[in-house]
Amino acid sequence: MSRKVKFMSEKENFLALPSEHSHPDTAKVIILPVPFEKTSTFGKGSKRGPEAIINASHEVELYDTVLGFEPFQTCGGIATLTPLKIKGCSGEKLAKALETEVNYWLEQGKFVITIGGEHSSIVGAVYAYTEKYKPLTIIQLDAHSDLRSSYLNEKWNHACAMSRILDRHDGKLIQIGIRSEAPEEPAIVETLGKRVSTLYAHTIHKEGEKIFAKILSELSEYVYITFDCDAFDPSIIPSTGTPEPGGLSWEWVNYFFEILSRNKKIVGFDVSELSPIPNLHHPQFTIAKMIYRLIGYTFSQAK
Repeated sequence: MSRKVKFMSEKENFLALPSEHSHPDTAKVIILPVPFEKTSTFGKGSKRGPEAIINASHEVELYDTVLGFEPFQTCGGIATLTPLKIKGCSGEKLAKALETEVNYWLEQGKFVITIGGEHSSIVGAVYAYTEKYKPLTIIQLDAHSDLRSSYLNEKWNHACAMSRILDRHDGKLIQIGIRSEAPEEPAIVETLGKRVSTLYAHTIHKEGEKIFAKILSELSEYVYITFDCDAFDPSIIPSTGTPEPGGLSWEWVNYFFEILSRNKKIVGFDVSELSPIPNLHHPQFTIAKMIYRLIGYTFSQAK
């Protein structure tokens, strides 16, 4: 590689993988932590989410019982970079720095997974993917639409993350699991026309797996996933800044990822908005396992 890269050792990295499976020169998958939190308005602590998820991953079994293989082997290794430098960054400045970083790894042929703090922390990663892959569909799993043009007089507020993404993305956005909106957000979706489809959680609960066909019919060849942890019901993931009842189940999300990976090419994804609760371990473990399984689905040799 043409520059010096700082990455985590096998005692620190995602899954605690040995060096032969976790060096960025050879690993196909790159984990990029972005512990940025600046605009949280209710529960705080998402800046600690990336570290908590990576630490919890050390307890995830490398053999996945559902998949029947070890995803780190199938994907060609997973390297974990040291956290992106965020000191003094505004949301806009962070987006530019993150876009540059992710672009570098995409040029190296890597699959980049960004683990962010608040949802605005991952916008720059999505920018890089929207430039690299066309046509690209962005799938947003989230409790909130995040389509406000600004919130509390801040256009880079975490409640505006998808609005900032749509500033640069002229393709399709599919929102899944939404159950909390501002009054203006359905109107925004209406003005955007076919660019945005919103699938509400209450509709998903009524239709179950039947809704998969509708989702698949709207996707382009390439798919990028942005996953806000509050997409899950709080009974599964209580550790979020703005938990909303009536969320998605572990089983539904897993089966959706399986169906998606069979039918489309997942080119990258991000995870954000985990706010760890002291002495409560299962939320970060669950998200670490979800990340690992989604890697497995994406790189499955059975596809």
